Amino acid sequence: MQTPAVYKRRSTNPGRHDVGARQLGIALTMLFAIAAVGAVGYVVIEGWSLSDALYMTLISMTTTGFQEVGRLSNAGRVLTALLIIAGLASLAHVGGRVLQIAVEHYLVRRGRMDKSIARLRDHVILCGYGRMGRHIAEDLAEAGVDFVVIEADPEMKESLDDHGYLYLIGNASNDDLLKEAGVERAKGLIAVVSSDAENVYTTLTAKAINRDITIVARAISDDSEPKLRTAGADRVIKPYELVGRRIAQLVIRPAMVEFVDTIARSRSGEITMEEITVTETSALVGIALKDTTIRSKLNVIVVAIRRGAEDLIYNPGPTIAFRPGDVLVAIGRETDLKELSSLCGAAAGGA
Repeated sequence: MQTPAVYKRRSTNPGRHDVGARQLGIALTMLFAIAAVGAVGYVVIEGWSLSDALYMTLISMTTTGFQEVGRLSNAGRVLTALLIIAGLASLAHVGGRVLQIAVEHYLVRRGRMDKSIARLRDHVILCGYGRMGRHIAEDLAEAGVDFVVIEADPEMKESLDDHGYLYLIGNASNDDLLKEAGVERAKGLIAVVSSDAENVYTTLTAKAINRDITIVARAISDDSEPKLRTAGADRVIKPYELVGRRIAQLVIRPAMVEFVDTIARSRSGEITMEEITVTETSALVGIALKDTTIRSKLNVIVVAIRRGAEDLIYNPGPTIAFRPGDVLVAIGRETDLKELSSLCGAAAGGA
């Protein structure tokens, strides 16, 4: 199975982070050294206990302004003034190093992700990372499909980072953002943003940039389906209708639904289902199904052939000859399907 493109969390330039960490360590060492010198100074000059000396050092370095432990001598005042100056400088230095490391970490990670997105070809753009979008992303990742997520809510960054997905934050209908996601090079786009109107705008924009991209869009209301199709959506999914029909089938034909689910989602190497495209250079072109070794040698069943946008041949007969561009819907073991994929001259998954 193909591994989807994800960004890795380790730095592409570990030396830079080593330098930052080393500088932070030096800054912290200086801070503690100043505190230690101050505490010892108060013990020696004022004769205070160690706890009183540490307390006075702390409020001096941080300029907190709490009540002094006791009356200061001239030497004690000089020490206090030096602690205030040195403490503020050290705290500012530590804060600067922490901020530097945080900014560098974000820039390196974001830069690495942008480079990964720029390298994508024939990938899928997932617009929307809500409840439905998260399930779609899981299935795409499980199937080994390269994809990038476009999500408008910045609060989703943590979840996207945790899963290692490639993503961009912003409005999915924005031309520049879609281009940054590689819409010109993408093979598909899934529009499941928060409203039907946004899905329509996203579909229109994507089709205007790439007329050949396949778009699957979600429609919450029945009125939105014709608008999405007019905008250029190749498939329109109505979740409530889809779920309703599935629930009915679970009651009417539970065994069939369980079988289809098993073969569609299986990743164990046992029986599974795939879409495989016959390329122009494939040895199968012009050959009838009965004259191939698909069934006899590979033990693979061709359930259907999708020919063009509308023509779907169910249970193709033995005399059906393969054509370039045919998409075979086949059932078999994963290893056998890979052999069929090689015979068709394409990767599994309809690529």
